[in-house]
Amino acid sequence: MKNRKSQYEIFREKVKIVLYGTNTILGRMFDLVLLGLILLSVLLIMLDTVEGVSSKYHQQLLICEWIITIFFTIEYILRIISIQKPIKYIFSFYGIIDLLAVLPMYLSIFFPGASILSIVRALRFLRLFKILHIPQINHQSLQLKEAIEASKEKILVFIYFVLISTVIIGTIMYLVEGRESGFTSIPMGIYWTIVTLTTVGYGDISPQTPLGQFIAAFVMILGYGIIAVPTGIVTAEFAKSSLRNGTVSGKKTCRKCQSQVHFDNAKYCYECGTELPNN
Repeated sequence: MKNRKSQYEIFREKVKIVLYGTNTILGRMFDLVLLGLILLSVLLIMLDTVEGVSSKYHQQLLICEWIITIFFTIEYILRIISIQKPIKYIFSFYGIIDLLAVLPMYLSIFFPGASILSIVRALRFLRLFKILHIPQINHQSLQLKEAIEASKEKILVFIYFVLISTVIIGTIMYLVEGRESGFTSIPMGIYWTIVTLTTVGYGDISPQTPLGQFIAAFVMILGYGIIAVPTGIVTAEFAKSSLRNGTVSGKKTCRKCQSQVHFDNAKYCYECGTELPNN
């Protein structure tokens, strides 16, 4: 009995090395296989929605889907048995995602029919979240999350400014253009402003008067700044996060603001935009 227990413990340790061993050859190989299967699974789901492909190769696509589902099921079970606190994993974010990655296919057995098929297809896209299991991606995503959380107050102030500007510009466009140009109300003017600011430009409403066209040109230029500002805020916080985690060397110091949070190949300061010295 003791021998069996010891063999089981050895098996658990080996499985843990493969599934959670970020610095082992087997662990890295498993991560690559996992990434490949996740992407393949998503590709199969998309192909299954293409009528020409689905009608001709539906059976083959289904077989491939089941092979991948069985692999993910085995992985899910092995993750449970290889850790000390399986309940904690089962109810964690990653545990729920792993379960949702396999559950839709099994649901299709018990609930066959066209009505459930579209829901099953949609749920299978949750497999994309399994990519977060891969340590390198997980590490970078945590850094990005940290950067967004650190910059949320600045971004919220910026969004508030954008919302105020949108209401003001939308109201002005309603007064300048009027109903004849499609600006039938202030909300319609705000809608046009949002579409123009985000550089989407549906073209369903367009200004006709010279003053309205001048304002439109100003809003278009302003739109590029609206995209750049939050990007710059998050990038600066991401650089700080990288410095804390040892990803950035911090050797380049800005002459103007004395900030040291820069990537090695950075040419301009993330804080004030001043050109950095080449040291």
